Amino acid sequence: MSGAMFILPIMDAIAKYMATFESMSPGQVTFYRFFFQIACTLPILFVVFGRKALSAKRPWMNLLRGVLHGAASLLFFVAVKYMPLADVFAIYFVEPFMLTAMSALFLGEKVGWRRWMAIVVGFGGAMIVIQPSYEIFGLKALLPVACAFLFSLYLFLNRAIGEADSPLTMQTMAGIGGTIFMAAALLVGSSAGNGDFAISLPSSGLGLALLVALGSISGYAHMLVVRAFRLAPLSLLAPFQYFEIISATVLGYALFNDFPNFSKWIGILIIVTSGLFIIWRERLQAQSLKSS
Repeated sequence: MSGAMFILPIMDAIAKYMATFESMSPGQVTFYRFFFQIACTLPILFVVFGRKALSAKRPWMNLLRGVLHGAASLLFFVAVKYMPLADVFAIYFVEPFMLTAMSALFLGEKVGWRRWMAIVVGFGGAMIVIQPSYEIFGLKALLPVACAFLFSLYLFLNRAIGEADSPLTMQTMAGIGGTIFMAAALLVGSSAGNGDFAISLPSSGLGLALLVALGSISGYAHMLVVRAFRLAPLSLLAPFQYFEIISATVLGYALFNDFPNFSKWIGILIIVTSGLFIIWRERLQAQSLKSS
């Protein structure tokens, strides 16, 4: 989970680069992200599983994962087009709290009152980050919140599906679902004249290479996520996503000269501290269960 969280922001930096320097719409970038995910994972899937490569035991659930992931990625890529990368991640960090709450409400995982308080405090930290961003960017500042909700549903399905299908099959099927969803979204959005859904091809060899890298990083990093969610409970893994702020901040500053201001760092500190508290409480609970 830690490894995936360190490399996934590279994907988002590529999306912002394509929108900023290659003039490609977020909708088109999102489509290529899933298209090249399929292109990178499908050949390996056929080598490993042969003719039964796409015979998923829960195909519709995996396709739904792809649709949720596609919608979440679209919202995130639209957000990073207009906002600094670190700001988007900071607001998006409400997602681990949503995921922890879902694990308690729907999977019956035990989340005590202290962790519920940590969730509330974490949301408060997110509000500190959202407030100045909302004044500058308007409703676009709320896009990462909607993205966080959809992505938490996607991760929730990772856990709900369990080990019915291999991580490779799950990611390939999700890629198919995301590609179909984004193809439809592009057609509808471009027909309506929305510039965030403009259809285009890569304008340079570098752009094409970055889009291939975008799909590769997405496909293989999310295999690590799927594997992690098979080995540990949601409430334990969710806070590890805070590691994304490290690489997101470094990439945002190095590529786009974006760096969070003091008030945003205060909000980020509150969010991360709340998440670390959840991890600490999880370990205490595990130790108490072992001793009993």
